[in-house]
Formats: sequence, C-alpha cells, structure tokens
Amino acid sequence: MSKFILAAAVIATATPAFAQSAEPTNWTGFYVGGRAGYSFQPGDGDETVLFDNNLDGNFGDTVRTTTGANAFSPGFCGGGARSAVAADGCTKDKDSLEFALHAGYDFDLGKVVIGGLAEVGMGYAEDSVTAFSTTPANYTWTRRMAENYGLRARVGYALGAQRNTLVYGTGGVVWAKMDNSFRSSNRANAFQDLSDNTVFGWRAGAGVEQRVHKHLSIGLQYLHTSLKDDGARLRVSRGLQPATNPFILVNANGTDFKRSHSRFATDNISATANFRF
Repeated sequence: MSKFILAAAVIATATPAFAQSAEPTNWTGFYVGGRAGYSFQPGDGDETVLFDNNLDGNFGDTVRTTTGANAFSPGFCGGGARSAVAADGCTKDKDSLEFALHAGYDFDLGKVVIGGLAEVGMGYAEDSVTAFSTTPANYTWTRRMAENYGLRARVGYALGAQRNTLVYGTGGVVWAKMDNSFRSSNRANAFQDLSDNTVFGWRAGAGVEQRVHKHLSIGLQYLHTSLKDDGARLRVSRGLQPATNPFILVNANGTDFKRSHSRFATDNISATANFRF
C-alpha cells in the first residue's frame, strides 16, 4: 500500500509529457480503457476444512476411524500440500497478474468529479487449503477468481490550476466465475464436485488519474476485492474402499467437505489508461 501511495504522488506531481490546453480540464464524458497489475492474497494460514459426515447439511463433524480416532488428526494448512505427510508442509498461496477492460462516464461538477464504470477482468491468483489424514493422504482444494465483472461508482477531486489530476475513491459490486479444483493422494475413494461456480461480492479502492492529453489519461489504482464463496462443496464416497472406510461409517453415501473460510479476497495494484471521447 505504501508503494501505491508513493507512485500516486509521483503521478500527481509530475509534469505531463504532453502540452496541456490553457483551458482547465473538463472530465465530463465517456471513456474506455483498461488496467493491468498484480494481485496479492491476504494471509489465511489458519484456514481448515470442515466435514459433514452424516450429510445433514451441518458442517463441523469429526471424521473418525473404526477405532474412534480422528482421521484428520495430522491437521490442516492454508496452502497446497507438498506431499501426503503434514510434516512436509505446504506451498504458499499464489499471487499473480490481473487484467481488466472498462467503460465509463464522468460528470465534472467543478472540482468534484462523479461517475461510474462497468468492467470485465481476468485474474490468476490462487487460494488453497489442505487437510491431512492419518493414512497418510492429502486433500488439497484450490480456488481462483477467473472471469469477473463489476459495476463501480467513482467520486474524485480535480487538483491543480488546470484540474488535470484526479484523485478518487471507488466502490461497487462484483460477480465472478470461481474455478474450484481438487487433488488428493487418495486414489481409492471417489470424489464428486458439488460446487456452485458463480459468486458475488464487493470491490473498493482509490486511485489517481493524470490527464496527459485531451483524449488520454494514465494512472495508478488500488482495489480490494472480496467474494463470498460459500457454495463450494465436495463429496467423498466409497469408491474402491471397504465398508469400514471413515468417510462412509456414519452415512453410506459419503462425507461432504467445505472450506472454513467462505471469503476469497485479493488486493490489487494496477496501472490504468483511458481514452476519453
């Protein structure tokens, strides 16, 4: 966040490379543009996997062996498994690039500028969680916000005698396709994905935009995205296992898994560019 503030200050105080009109900048009008940047995963190393072994829809059950022992006593980690053994640890969540295209309209009210935009983007950041069983085996669940769509409002303040630097806050709704994938070193049980891939949430942030030409502006923007992903489910059933398998001891149809954290979040810093009509 400190790097964003420093870069924003540089943009706001820099002399534009293109000559500015003697008239103050008017921000009213349509624009199209895009952003490209990097998305970071907030720390969620305390995430676990929850179980519903009687399939009553309530999670929080303990999966037990025929002796009554906790089948997942080795524990959990907020990342991807390195091996079937918990002691080998997990990889960190994946930060990655994010891109978006947008179109919007601004109203110049003097020093204050208000407007809105619609955007479509693609992200590659991944968030994983792993459960380890006593067999030993790993069960890793990974999610990624793929195509995402948003509607955001903007409220800004034009700085300078020419009013060609706009600092603004922005916020709105976002919905996305959530790609959920699952892998396990357990090859004997059967796995059924019960996930709902469409998720909804909100996105908010701030930015600075510098008019460098009548029809061109560039800038820097920070956005926090939060999506509610509580529809992801996985059912583990008998497969090739005997009737004494822990996943089918309570209910012969199997055991459902879900993640303990229902929120998928990213922090993104991007460079922006707009063509203004």
